[in-house]
Amino acid sequence: MIRNITKILILLLIIGTVVLSCRKFEEFPDIPAITYDNFVVLMNQQTGITERGVLVFSYTDGDGDLGLSSSDTLPPFDKESEYYYNLIIKYFEKQHGVFAEVPLLSWNSDSSYYDTLTFNSRFPVLTPESGNLAIKGVFQDTLFIYNPLSEFDTIKFKALIIDRALNKSNEIETAEIIRVQ
Repeated sequence: MIRNITKILILLLIIGTVVLSCRKFEEFPDIPAITYDNFVVLMNQQTGITERGVLVFSYTDGDGDLGLSSSDTLPPFDKESEYYYNLIIKYFEKQHGVFAEVPLLSWNSDSSYYDTLTFNSRFPVLTPESGNLAIKGVFQDTLFIYNPLSEFDTIKFKALIIDRALNKSNEIETAEIIRVQ
């Protein structure tokens, strides 16, 4: 009786090991890919103005080389480079029925000039420490959408990400976003 139980336990252990070792890892291309999921508009309850929103998109990357560390400041990731930011976001306003990319300006009282703002940002390293390097996940980025210098109320964003090998993902686009001013 004990021999039969021991044999059954050993057989179950072998079967469990075989099943777990056959687990397939997801595979993705080495060039990052993104998919638009949603844009959530957030209204300031005190002012009644839609000041911010959250861009939500999914990503995949086959070799897991997404993200930059705070020490990634030498070429090609230096401030003067197009690769300083790894999340690129463009802002568009619907002007007279047509979407146009517009710069966002902010008054700089020190220089008495308008400064150009950017929605671009750097996100941290997402590379797994061990095992399969293929990664997938969801980004959420909060953006200020209220532009007091604009008379237009309909906007949209386009976004892409760049990996450390300088591969650019596809570009995604939000649906039209109507701001309450």
